[in-house]
Amino acid sequence: MSESLRGTFETTLLATMATLPHGVSGLDLRRALAERTGRTPAVGAIYTVLQRLEAKAFVTSRVDEPRAVRGGRARRLFSISGAGVHALEEFRKRADIAWGTLSPDLA
Repeated sequence: MSESLRGTFETTLLATMATLPHGVSGLDLRRALAERTGRTPAVGAIYTVLQRLEAKAFVTSRVDEPRAVRGGRARRLFSISGAGVHALEEFRKRADIAWGTLSPDLA
Protein backbone atom coordinates (compact mmCIF):
# COMPACT_ATOMS: atom_id res chain seq x y z
CA MET A 1 0.00 0.00 0.00
CA SER A 2 1.35 3.41 -0.95
CA GLU A 3 1.65 5.73 2.04
CA SER A 4 1.48 9.47 1.76
CA LEU A 5 1.46 12.46 4.05
CA ARG A 6 -1.86 13.18 5.76
CA GLY A 7 -2.39 16.82 6.42
CA THR A 8 -0.71 20.06 7.25
CA PHE A 9 0.77 19.21 10.65
CA GLU A 10 2.27 15.93 9.49
CA THR A 11 3.78 17.65 6.46
CA THR A 12 5.06 20.63 8.46
CA LEU A 13 6.65 18.36 11.06
CA LEU A 14 8.39 16.26 8.41
CA ALA A 15 9.55 19.33 6.46
CA THR A 16 10.92 20.87 9.66
CA MET A 17 12.71 17.62 10.46
CA ALA A 18 14.31 17.71 7.01
CA THR A 19 16.00 21.02 7.91
CA LEU A 20 17.48 19.69 11.16
CA PRO A 21 20.47 17.42 11.77
CA HIS A 22 19.80 13.70 11.96
CA GLY A 23 18.92 12.52 15.44
CA VAL A 24 16.63 15.19 16.84
CA SER A 25 14.54 14.73 19.98
CA GLY A 26 10.81 15.39 20.04
CA LEU A 27 11.34 18.40 22.30
CA ASP A 28 13.99 19.85 19.97
CA LEU A 29 11.59 19.33 17.11
CA ARG A 30 8.88 21.11 19.11
CA ARG A 31 11.17 24.14 19.56
CA ALA A 32 12.00 24.18 15.85
CA LEU A 33 8.31 23.98 14.93
CA ALA A 34 7.53 26.88 17.28
CA GLU A 35 10.26 29.00 15.69
CA ARG A 36 9.18 28.08 12.17
CA THR A 37 5.41 28.44 12.56
CA GLY A 38 4.95 30.76 15.52
CA ARG A 39 2.82 28.12 17.27
CA THR A 40 3.93 25.66 19.94
CA PRO A 41 2.30 22.27 19.40
CA ALA A 42 1.47 19.96 22.28
CA VAL A 43 4.15 17.39 23.08
CA GLY A 44 1.61 14.59 22.74
CA ALA A 45 0.67 15.75 19.25
CA ILE A 46 4.30 15.68 18.16
CA TYR A 47 4.93 12.17 19.46
CA THR A 48 1.66 10.88 17.98
CA VAL A 49 2.64 12.17 14.55
CA LEU A 50 6.21 10.87 14.94
CA GLN A 51 4.83 7.39 15.69
CA ARG A 52 2.58 7.58 12.64
CA LEU A 53 5.48 8.74 10.44
CA GLU A 54 7.69 5.96 11.79
CA ALA A 55 4.99 3.38 11.01
CA LYS A 56 4.99 4.69 7.43
CA ALA A 57 8.83 4.45 7.36
CA PHE A 58 9.15 8.21 6.73
CA VAL A 59 11.05 8.60 10.00
CA THR A 60 13.49 6.38 11.86
CA SER A 61 14.32 6.52 15.55
CA ARG A 62 16.97 5.27 17.90
CA VAL A 63 17.50 5.47 21.64
CA ASP A 64 20.44 7.65 22.64
CA GLU A 65 22.77 6.99 25.55
CA PRO A 66 21.53 8.23 28.93
CA ARG A 67 22.63 11.76 29.73
CA ALA A 68 25.69 12.07 31.95
CA VAL A 69 23.84 13.79 34.78
CA ARG A 70 22.32 12.30 37.87
CA GLY A 71 19.04 10.70 36.91
CA GLY A 72 19.86 11.29 33.23
CA ARG A 73 17.52 9.47 30.91
CA ALA A 74 18.01 8.12 27.44
CA ARG A 75 16.20 10.04 24.71
CA ARG A 76 14.59 8.77 21.53
CA LEU A 77 16.12 10.58 18.57
CA PHE A 78 14.34 10.86 15.22
CA SER A 79 15.64 11.27 11.67
CA ILE A 80 13.89 11.66 8.34
CA SER A 81 14.38 8.64 6.08
CA GLY A 82 14.82 8.47 2.31
CA ALA A 83 11.16 7.51 2.04
CA GLY A 84 10.27 10.62 4.07
CA VAL A 85 12.24 12.87 1.71
CA HIS A 86 10.50 11.20 -1.23
CA ALA A 87 7.08 11.72 0.41
CA LEU A 88 7.85 15.44 0.87
CA GLU A 89 8.88 15.73 -2.77
CA GLU A 90 5.67 14.02 -3.90
CA PHE A 91 3.58 16.25 -1.63
CA ARG A 92 5.23 19.34 -3.09
CA LYS A 93 4.62 18.17 -6.66
CA ARG A 94 0.93 17.60 -5.92
CA ALA A 95 0.66 20.97 -4.17
CA ASP A 96 2.36 22.75 -7.08
CA ILE A 97 -0.12 21.15 -9.48
CA ALA A 98 -3.05 22.19 -7.29
CA TRP A 99 -1.78 25.76 -6.98
CA GLY A 100 -1.17 25.87 -10.75
CA THR A 101 -4.86 25.24 -11.42
CA LEU A 102 -6.02 28.27 -9.38
CA SER A 103 -7.09 31.42 -11.11
CA PRO A 104 -4.52 34.24 -11.10
CA ASP A 105 -6.66 36.13 -8.54
CA LEU A 106 -6.04 33.42 -5.91
CA ALA A 107 -2.52 32.31 -6.77
